[in-house]
Amino acid sequence: MFVRTPRLTLRPGWPEDAPELAQAIGHEGVVRNLARAPWPYALADAEAFLADFGGPEMPRFVICAHAAGSVRIIGMVGVEPLASAAHELGYWITPDAQGRGYATEAARGALAAAHALGIRRVEAGHFVDNPASGRVLRKLGFVPTGELRMTQSRGRGGEVETVRFTRELADQPACDDDPARTRMAA
Repeated sequence: MFVRTPRLTLRPGWPEDAPELAQAIGHEGVVRNLARAPWPYALADAEAFLADFGGPEMPRFVICAHAAGSVRIIGMVGVEPLASAAHELGYWITPDAQGRGYATEAARGALAAAHALGIRRVEAGHFVDNPASGRVLRKLGFVPTGELRMTQSRGRGGEVETVRFTRELADQPACDDDPARTRMAA
């Protein structure tokens, strides 16, 4: 599945993306805010991740930005199943692309894809020392659950306190932007 937003293309990850993906995520400031990525992040980590990227039933995407006549990988976004009936939204953006609204735009596209696939409840969280991610989640319509949870972070090598959020997609479109601006293709 592909999703096109005003400034981004969300697409599957391909094996040949490994060098660019490793470069985009390979910043301690990015990895420290993720649960499953190791630090330091090596090319072999990107290759292993892309080899097990998932199928079309899982809205997981490489985020590609279109700027100055070129396209480059600036992050990842995905909605993945949890052990419960819910799914979880996750995302990251490379440092030189942060602060431009890309995380919000990409997550809106991923939520629209999740909604189209019949996903109706999405959870998310952010480490307590990463309030910027909380602002993104609130812009997306997520509401805090009031739950604080300890989450294992491979990049930090230990547990980190996490603020939890939830959003129901059943009664509302997953994309709060103009639906004509977000297009999906199989």
